[in-house]
Amino acid sequence: MRINERPTSPTGFKRRFLRMPIQLYRWHLGGLLGHRFLLLEHLGRRSGKTRQVVLDVVNHDEVGDGAPDGYVVAAGFGTKSDWYRNLTAHPRARVQVGRRTVDVEADFLGTEEGGDLMARYGTEHPKLGLRLCTTMGFDVDGSAADFREAGRHIHFVRLRPVRG
Repeated sequence: MRINERPTSPTGFKRRFLRMPIQLYRWHLGGLLGHRFLLLEHLGRRSGKTRQVVLDVVNHDEVGDGAPDGYVVAAGFGTKSDWYRNLTAHPRARVQVGRRTVDVEADFLGTEEGGDLMARYGTEHPKLGLRLCTTMGFDVDGSAADFREAGRHIHFVRLRPVRG
């Protein structure tokens, strides 16, 4: 695995383009994006205002009854992403996946757990794993070892439903 130049947060037109899926959720059409994406509604770390971002779901854990036990997302632009920094300050948030909305709490995964998760994801979804790694600035050969090494450098967040 080789680390290329890590991407920076988009600005201008690219930022507006990447934020367009939020509008689908506002129009109650988030279900069109399926379960591969979620709308994260969180509080701004300084303003305290509600913020929204659509993120790619890397993994979702399910408990025995089929209800999700958590959604795992990756900080593609690193720990300087506003949503990541906001969750660090205020870990409670709300997600919408398809038509389902649930209150969650952020759990920041460690490097080893991130490595294991990426190795499993890359093995189960080789094309998506390669694309995800390339987008985040990693050149991987498609092996589990390379995916694991890339995953150690990616910051993952598990969004666990708040129970009770």
